[in-house]
Amino acid sequence: MSNVSALLVGRDEQVSDKVYIERSTRPELQFEEHLRAALARLPKLSSKRKQRRFLDKATALEPELQKLGKAALIERFRSICFLTRSQGFTETLLAEAFAAVREASMRTLGMRHFDVQLLGGWAMLQGKVAEIATGEGKTLTASLSAAVAAAAGASVHVVTVNDYLAGRDAELLTPLYQYLGLSVGAIGQDMEPAQRCEQYARDVVYVSNKELVFDYLKDRLAAGPMMASRAKLRQLYQPGRQASLLLRGLHVAIVDEADSVLIDEAKTPLIISDVAAEDQDAAIYHSAVELARRMIPGEYFELRNGTEVWLTPAAESVLQQWTNNLSGLLSAAVWRRELITKALVALHAFHRDRHYIVVDGKLQIVDEFTGRAMPDRTWEQGLHQMVESKEGVEITGERKTLARITYQTFFRRYLMLCGMTGTALEVAGELRRVYDLDVIRIPPNKPCRRSYLPDTCWLTQEQRWEAVADRAAHLSRERRAVLIGTRSVEASERLGALLAARGVEHTVLNARQDQREADTVAMAGQPGRITVATNMAGRGTDIRPLPEVLGTGGLQVILTEFHESRRIDRQLFGRSARQGEPGAVQSMVSLEDELFLRYVPRLRNFIVRFVGSRKVVPGWLLDVLVRQMQFFAERQNRTVRMLTLRQERKQREMLGFAGRD
Repeated sequence: MSNVSALLVGRDEQVSDKVYIERSTRPELQFEEHLRAALARLPKLSSKRKQRRFLDKATALEPELQKLGKAALIERFRSICFLTRSQGFTETLLAEAFAAVREASMRTLGMRHFDVQLLGGWAMLQGKVAEIATGEGKTLTASLSAAVAAAAGASVHVVTVNDYLAGRDAELLTPLYQYLGLSVGAIGQDMEPAQRCEQYARDVVYVSNKELVFDYLKDRLAAGPMMASRAKLRQLYQPGRQASLLLRGLHVAIVDEADSVLIDEAKTPLIISDVAAEDQDAAIYHSAVELARRMIPGEYFELRNGTEVWLTPAAESVLQQWTNNLSGLLSAAVWRRELITKALVALHAFHRDRHYIVVDGKLQIVDEFTGRAMPDRTWEQGLHQMVESKEGVEITGERKTLARITYQTFFRRYLMLCGMTGTALEVAGELRRVYDLDVIRIPPNKPCRRSYLPDTCWLTQEQRWEAVADRAAHLSRERRAVLIGTRSVEASERLGALLAARGVEHTVLNARQDQREADTVAMAGQPGRITVATNMAGRGTDIRPLPEVLGTGGLQVILTEFHESRRIDRQLFGRSARQGEPGAVQSMVSLEDELFLRYVPRLRNFIVRFVGSRKVVPGWLLDVLVRQMQFFAERQNRTVRMLTLRQERKQREMLGFAGRD
C-alpha cells in the first residue's frame, strides 16, 4: 500500500486497489450506524484552546515566510507536505503548511486567508465537515486542504453542486495552485472522454457531484468482468474507441455544500442506462395516460406522500371494463396496474414548470435542489415516457440500467472524505451514521448583523403573491436590493408577471435562464434591484450589495414558500448580511402552499377554520405549522434515504453471493 493510502486510511484491510485505490466496501451492522448517530448527539468538548494554539503557530510563521523567495517558499511547503505522508496531518505540520499557502495566496490572489478559514481547512483534513457560515469564503478555505493533500501525493477531488461552480472555482484558484507547483483540472458536462482523462490526471480536480459519480460508474463498467458492459461503455464514448479509466482513484474528496450533496441528493441512486432493446410501443403510453385521465381522485385512486399512487378496489373493476376490447399489455391485469399507476403518477405528482420544463419539444427534468434543468437526465421504469405522453411531446426510448450506485456508497469509498457547508448541524446525526463524519462549527469572521423581520402567512396564494409584489415594489422605491426566493419555475414567473403589471423593473432567474445565472445573481446587490429566483440563487455566486444599498439596510431576502428542510431556508437567508454587513430576511407564505397540503393537511385545515375571515395567520400559529411540516418532511426524506441505502446493500450482497459484485 502506498504512503498516501497509509496517511489517509491507516489500515491495510480497508484499501482496495483492484482498479485503482479506494476504500473497500465492508459489511456493516445497523447497530454500528445507530451507535454513531447517538454519539453525534452528545455534546462536543470545547477545543478553543487547541484551535488558538494552532492559529498562533500559523501566525507566528508569517514574518519568516514573507521573507522567502518563490523557490524557497515552494521548497518549504513541499518538504512539510512530504513529512505528512509519514507523520500524518499533525497540528504542527498543518500550521506551517497552511501558513505557506496563505502567503502564496497573498502573492498570487491578493487574498489572505482569515483565521477562521484556517480552522475550516484544519477541520477538513481531520476528516470532518466544517459548518462555515454562508459568505465566509468556503472557496478559499478549500484551497488550504486541497493544496496540502495534493502536495502530499493524493488525488484531490473538490466536489461542487454544479459545473459552473467547478469551473469558476478552478479558474479563480489556478494561480495559487500553479504557484505551489500543483496542476488544476475542472470537469464539464460536455467534455469528451480524452479531455476528462487529462483533467482527472491533474493534482486538484474541481467537479460536480453528478459528473464525478457517473465517471466513476463508467470506470466500473470499463473494468468489470462483463464484456457486454465494456462494449456498451465504448458506445457511450465513441464507436470503435477503446475505453480507458477516467479517474486516478478515490483518495480525497472535499465536498462543498456537503449537506446538499451527501444528504439532500442521496434519496435517489445514480444510474447509467442505455435504450432497452425491448422498448414498448409509444401507443402503450398514450393509452395508459388516456385511461388515467378518466380516473376520479378519491374514488379510483389515492395520492399519498406526494408521489405514491394507491388504486382502490373500484379502480380494478372499472379498468377491466375499459380495457375489455384492448390487446397487448393493457389486457393483462398485472401490467395494466403497473402502467396505469405510472400514468397517474405522471399526471398528478409531476407538474410542468415545477418538476420539469419543455424546451424545443423535449422534456427536461428540473433539479429540485438547485432549480436547474438537466437535459441529459431521465426518470426510469417508464415514468419519463408517461410524462412525455402527458405533455404530447415525442416519446423517447425507455432505458435499462447498466450500472448504479448511491451517493452513500460512493462517497464512503474515498480514503478521506470531508466537506464544508453553511448548514450541517441539523443533519449531524445522519452524517455520522452514514458517512462516519463529525461536524465542527467554525465561528464567523465578523459578528452577524442580519435582521429577522416577522414572518407572515396568508390564507390564499393570491393574497400572498399580491403582498410580496407590493413589498418588493416598496423596497425598490427605497433603493433597497431585493432577492425573492421561490420553489418552482411556475411561481417565479407568476410573481414576475405581477411585478410587470405594476410597472416594476425586475429580473427572473429560473431553469429557463440558468445560462446567465452568475451575472444575474452578481447584479442582485444594486440599488432598487429586484431579483426573483428559484432555489439555484441560494448557493454559488456572491451577492455584493453596493455602499448605497448597505446604507439603506443591505440586501433584503424574501422567502415565499418554506422548504422541506429548515437548512434550505437558512441557505436562502444566508445570502443576506454576509461578512458583518447589514441585511434583513423575511418569510411571506400561504396556507395553500404545496408542502402544507402534503405533510400537515389536518393541522392546516384546523388553522384555516381558526383564522376564519381574517387574512393573516398569527405568527405563533405559523411557527407551529412550519415546525410540524418540516419535522414530518425531514423524517420521510430520511426514511427514503435509509431505504435506498439498505436496498443497495441487499442488492450488493446478492450479487456478491452470485460472484458478480
